[in-house]
Amino acid sequence: MITNGSALLRSIVMIAIAIVACAIIFQLSGYSAVDAMSGFVQGAITGPGSLMSTLRWSLPLMLVGVGTVLCFRSGYFNVGAQGQLYMGAIAAAALIPVLPGPAPVRMAVGVLAAIAAGMLWSLIAAWLKTSTGADELLTTLMLNFIGALVLQYVTNGPLRDLSGSGQVAAAPPLPLDVRITGSSGVGPVNVTLVILVLIGCWFLVNRTTFGLSATIVGRNPQVAARQGVNPRSIVWSTFALSGGLAGLAGALEVLGPTGRLIQGFSPDVGFTGVLVALVGGLTVLGATFAALFFGALAAAIGYLPIVTDLPRSALEVLQGLVALLITVQLRARWKKRAAKAKPDPAPAVSKPGVSEPAARTEDPT
Repeated sequence: MITNGSALLRSIVMIAIAIVACAIIFQLSGYSAVDAMSGFVQGAITGPGSLMSTLRWSLPLMLVGVGTVLCFRSGYFNVGAQGQLYMGAIAAAALIPVLPGPAPVRMAVGVLAAIAAGMLWSLIAAWLKTSTGADELLTTLMLNFIGALVLQYVTNGPLRDLSGSGQVAAAPPLPLDVRITGSSGVGPVNVTLVILVLIGCWFLVNRTTFGLSATIVGRNPQVAARQGVNPRSIVWSTFALSGGLAGLAGALEVLGPTGRLIQGFSPDVGFTGVLVALVGGLTVLGATFAALFFGALAAAIGYLPIVTDLPRSALEVLQGLVALLITVQLRARWKKRAAKAKPDPAPAVSKPGVSEPAARTEDPT
């Protein structure tokens, strides 16, 4: 694994290049680049409620991004966080209203159900990987679309709010006593929970045998197999953890700022989480800071049209450019490492039912 500092530094450089390039594009398009950058700072940091809005969008991105880090470090590409988030949200929204007992117990059970639902949805891809060798990149991507269709079905069918206007398909609002936060999406409960999860994930990655084994599998599965690491267990474990974190993010959304299950809510969180993991250099700490950046970007997207004549899509261009530059950088580095890699003369020890990511013997970061 390359040093965490160098990976994060490269990502910072790419972000800086993207910001400068977008400023030039804005200026050439007839907009004031200075006003655009000033609007971004106001929307993300200095404006009224901006820091709260930044944190509101950063929290789910932290959970999804760190979950993606866990899978990517092991060499398996889980890009299905959006579907896992939706399944977690559905489980929490469907279960909590019918549960008996005090509100804290109902909340806790609903959150646990959301984590379990996210895990189960993610483990479909793990099962396909270990049983048939199906490419997890494709299966998790397809499961996103299926998850979105399941959300569309339940919000238009079994969970539909019959008292609503019908303009937006949604479930009935959750009772206030089971809400973790108000519309701000930031409160002591969810902030504390996310911090504890991040600390636990950092410890898991950096201070446990499992974290070391997953990293070795991601770097060279043949070497890992010869050292007795079972790739099947790594697949199932990392996918379960990643899906559980996405499911938790879904629960915090419906129990927090949205307050109900809404068709197509937070449509970009899952895919942005992948970008968060890559920008963060596939480290927990790096993903945390990357989530803060993209949370600030999401907050600024809603604020920018208020203070400038720049459209919302302008900052979406910035996000897309960051994604492009990071992807190109990673692809170039992977190709360079693959060209320098020497073939391993020792025979690989195959594990039944698991398709080894042989093409990914280069450093996943």
